[in-house]
Amino acid sequence: MATAIHQTTPAEASAHPALESVVVRFAGDSGDGMQLTGGQFTLSTALAGNDLATFPDFPAEIRAPQGTLFGVSAFQINFGSTDIETAGDQPDVLIAMNPAGLKVNVDALKAGGLIIADEGEFTERNLAKAKYDANPLTDGSLARWQLMSFNISQLTLDAVKPFGLGNKEALRCKNMWTLGLALWMFDRDRQPIVDWLKTKFAKMPLLAEANIAALNAGHAYGETAELAGPMKQHAIAAAPVEPGLYRTVTGAEAISMGLVSGAQLAELPMFFGGYPITPASAILHYLARLKEFGVTTFQAEDEIAAIASAIGASYAGQLGVTSSSGPGIALKGEAMGLAIMTELPLVIVNSQRGGPSTGLPTKTEQSDLYQAVYGRNGDAPMPVIASRSPSDCFEVAIEAVRIAVTYMTPVMILTDGYIANAAEPWKVPDMSGYAPFPVQFYDEQEAMVDRLAAPDPSLWKFQPYGRDENGKRPWAKPGTPGLLHRIGGIEKAQGTGNIDYSPANHQAMTDIRKDKIDNIAVPDQRVELGEASGRLAIVGWGSTFGPIHQAVRRARRRGLDVAHIHIRHIHPMPANLGPLLRGYDRIVVPEMNTGQLKTLLRDQFLVDARPLNKVSGQPFRISEIEEAIDRALGGDAGGEVRADRTQLPEPVSGHDDGHLRGAFSPQSA
Repeated sequence: MATAIHQTTPAEASAHPALESVVVRFAGDSGDGMQLTGGQFTLSTALAGNDLATFPDFPAEIRAPQGTLFGVSAFQINFGSTDIETAGDQPDVLIAMNPAGLKVNVDALKAGGLIIADEGEFTERNLAKAKYDANPLTDGSLARWQLMSFNISQLTLDAVKPFGLGNKEALRCKNMWTLGLALWMFDRDRQPIVDWLKTKFAKMPLLAEANIAALNAGHAYGETAELAGPMKQHAIAAAPVEPGLYRTVTGAEAISMGLVSGAQLAELPMFFGGYPITPASAILHYLARLKEFGVTTFQAEDEIAAIASAIGASYAGQLGVTSSSGPGIALKGEAMGLAIMTELPLVIVNSQRGGPSTGLPTKTEQSDLYQAVYGRNGDAPMPVIASRSPSDCFEVAIEAVRIAVTYMTPVMILTDGYIANAAEPWKVPDMSGYAPFPVQFYDEQEAMVDRLAAPDPSLWKFQPYGRDENGKRPWAKPGTPGLLHRIGGIEKAQGTGNIDYSPANHQAMTDIRKDKIDNIAVPDQRVELGEASGRLAIVGWGSTFGPIHQAVRRARRRGLDVAHIHIRHIHPMPANLGPLLRGYDRIVVPEMNTGQLKTLLRDQFLVDARPLNKVSGQPFRISEIEEAIDRALGGDAGGEVRADRTQLPEPVSGHDDGHLRGAFSPQSA
């Protein structure tokens, strides 16, 4: 949804004394609608003009057993009146819909933070499922936090009683009651949610009215609860922003719109061949709704068919696009080699997740960097670009399309589960400011010009592997008269494209393919924050941007000599990156893997880059990078961030398949 936002004036800001930012986490059972609740709260927050960042966190199980620890679904949002670049290190408010939601998430809550709990769900049965020996709402174990518990379940049943719903259907309105309370707490308008409910349940008006009643009841409860206890209403002023049209956008949505925009700038129809896989499926879902922009979507029977269909579309003269996550990218490997050998434009989106193999389907990681740069048989170079945030996916997608059609090459975009699912405000761009890069197909007219320019026009033949100044071969649509040519995965002769196994030709073609990619023009690397030389550079890529930027900003406020460099073009890298890195005494590379970019930087530029690794399935916290900055400036650079059970629960608070019982204790965890 889009809305026009004006820049906040000092008078407006002073009229409403406000907190600068707040982090709220909704947590409950997978069936409690936490993602929907968080999404609608995000909508209302964006309409209020706040900057925001979200972090949906849900289990891999399609439907985990109700009330269990490993079935907990959570949604965290950080919103405020200043620049918000991460979903927040620790929640200020935890809304727990059941004992499991409390158990898994409470240790992440700030000391003194507010817990809002549905005491109606804290039954003996549910407490046992969450492995509580006693009720935490009454045994004093939550004393370091503020606690408000009330029977949300019963209050919801009372609110929707006039609509005659069954008990099960009535309790499904509980998330709307909770949302109403949250909207009251932060002075949010209910009307957009009311409108959304009426649209969603247009064919079931009774359910729409029941949910609206629950929403209004939660809001009304906040007004009365304020009179007793820690429940207060907080005003969060709008963030100062440039005037314009804004909307909230997830990474999957932004990359989809960027791909379509890139195809429009290239004046090409777009074909997307995909196969469902978490967290990449949302791209297919979103693109399927954009047929009016010349987009064809195809859900293939497997990953290989998906990329093969996209390559076929590119051969036929469209922009071929495919997407997946790490396991699917592995399956696409041979076909990527085919796209490299045939030198056809193709965009491949890799929404990374925890691995290897099936790994952690719903958790985030950056462990596919080696796979993206090197993960194909033979010398098979391919440009690789990484997006830093949900909104940045739009720009990265356009850049990927530009490179693909300008140089006739497949291009890989790296995002991850955090970027794909998270949301942030995005200023809808004016597309007139983007320079078009229309594709010029090699056709009969161009062939005639080349024929007449040949020393002997009667002997002229189309050269499908001829080259222009960028090393690009001509793109001719099949069926164009006079341009019949051979294409495929077997090594091609220079110029003619005929099959040629000779050693000299293979050496030459391997060098040509490599040189074409190495010589792609990419923008010079800039310093995001700090000076172009100094004691310490924190170098990142992808979704580590937010926590690195905030950590470096805080460190510089303390007078520390540290800079932030964030790399978008992973391969080929910017020409000035090597000299830039050599201007710093120390280099630390935070990444959610075991040091893959660090190894690339050492290999390419012979710099002493040190790793800061985190492979727990959760994004970096700002504090973790701040601590690394202090250690590096003290002489101890790099290291590994230990897994934190408050971010990703360990077996004692997570899945219990019966084999782990007794193997862990809270003390050892």
